[in-house]
Amino acid sequence: MIKELEQGDVIDGAYLIKDAVKGVTNAGLNYLTIILQDSSGYLEGKKWEVSADDLKICYPGNIVYVTGETNTYKGKLQAKIFSVKEVNKNNIDLSDLLIESPIKISILEEKFKNYLNKIVNPDCKAILNDIFARYYKDFKEFPAATKNHHEFYHGLIYHTISMCELAEMIAHHYEDVDLDLLISGCLLHDLGKVIELSGIVGTKYTIEGNLLGHLTIGMAIIRETANKLGIKSEVPLLLEHMVLSHHGKLEYGSPVLPQTKEALILSIVDDLDAKMMSLEKALEVTPEGEMSEKIFPLDNRSFYKPQK
Repeated sequence: MIKELEQGDVIDGAYLIKDAVKGVTNAGLNYLTIILQDSSGYLEGKKWEVSADDLKICYPGNIVYVTGETNTYKGKLQAKIFSVKEVNKNNIDLSDLLIESPIKISILEEKFKNYLNKIVNPDCKAILNDIFARYYKDFKEFPAATKNHHEFYHGLIYHTISMCELAEMIAHHYEDVDLDLLISGCLLHDLGKVIELSGIVGTKYTIEGNLLGHLTIGMAIIRETANKLGIKSEVPLLLEHMVLSHHGKLEYGSPVLPQTKEALILSIVDDLDAKMMSLEKALEVTPEGEMSEKIFPLDNRSFYKPQK
């Protein structure tokens, strides 16, 4: 398992390629930087002698058999890759290679159903039931991103449930928060990612994802659903606003800023949950008493991991 590797260990097994980038040395020779993945984590590797076959099979989402050894570069464990070969994917258990949610999917599904069942507002309930009847399978399996936060199997539902829990606590602390609307917004805020992203293996942005983005896609799904159901209240409009504004700032991709109490809370818990996941990932591989690597979503800051 990648998480158990130490300097000087032999690498000999099947891995999922999370990313592969071709580079050129000063001598004009091709090399590959490959991010290997198994269910325990990621490992960056370099293959310095690259053949045409290597270039053909080393692409994100492919599973290859890798031989090599580990070394340390600038204090970080890396792989020196000797060879990569195609494998018979019928003999591979994909669950051995996919990083899963820290919480079991059965627990996440139960929490999701509980939140769905708590909704009393009939228009919120109708919209949620119709949408998740169509998109639930992808919603529970997809990652929430291609990198940085919740980019693992079941990451989207994990992130969503975490936000619901945070939002519920905040709603009980302040007066006049519409909990039905807030939880509905949490459940729907990233739904567009099931169209924006390509899937659970070798996740990348689709054409719709690149051209529209998940905020616009999610808003369109809500509007289409509300029109189909003949809902005339302002609930669809408020949910659309929450989806469009949940990135919180124009420079973060929201076309509008939060302008309702529920939209503001949604944007805050989304930002908090994403940043905390990025921080937890960085600290997990940081020794106690040392600073983490710079974390891009946190303004490229390093964070200290206290000694216990």
